[in-house]
Amino acid sequence: MSYEPSPPPWNPSPWNPPPHRNPHPRTSAPPARDAFPAPAPSRAPHPWHPPAPPAPAPRRAPLHPPLGHHGDLRRLRSAYRWQRRTATLTALGYFVLFLVLSAFAPSFMTGTVTDGVPTGLLLALLQVPVTWLAVALYEGTARRRVDPLAALIRRQAALDARREAAR
Repeated sequence: MSYEPSPPPWNPSPWNPPPHRNPHPRTSAPPARDAFPAPAPSRAPHPWHPPAPPAPAPRRAPLHPPLGHHGDLRRLRSAYRWQRRTATLTALGYFVLFLVLSAFAPSFMTGTVTDGVPTGLLLALLQVPVTWLAVALYEGTARRRVDPLAALIRRQAALDARREAAR
């Protein structure tokens, strides 16, 4: 049977000193906790530890706050989302309406509008102008809502870049 001594109640390394014990508890108060700071290690505690990274260089506070705000990007995303939904729902909505009428109202689709032109054929031919309308809506909302916001954000980003380059 081998005897192994028990480890000390504290880590005996120089970076973690033992807790302070007052030899005369009634006669004097213990020193403050930071009265004996631990010595700073001059090297890594073990050879396989990487060296401590250098302290980052202090940065100056910007003279002007950046112009691009998150609200601008949020408005741009919202306008672009509105643009996509408008155009997509216009084109797909008409196409789905055409398919539903074909499947569930065959008597309506086979009925005639004028001399020998069935309603289904007329609605199918209207698919092309409805698609053009969807494209026109897409371009119109782009010109009216998305492009001005994108141009504003682009100008602000260029101004921020010039400010940053001037530093």
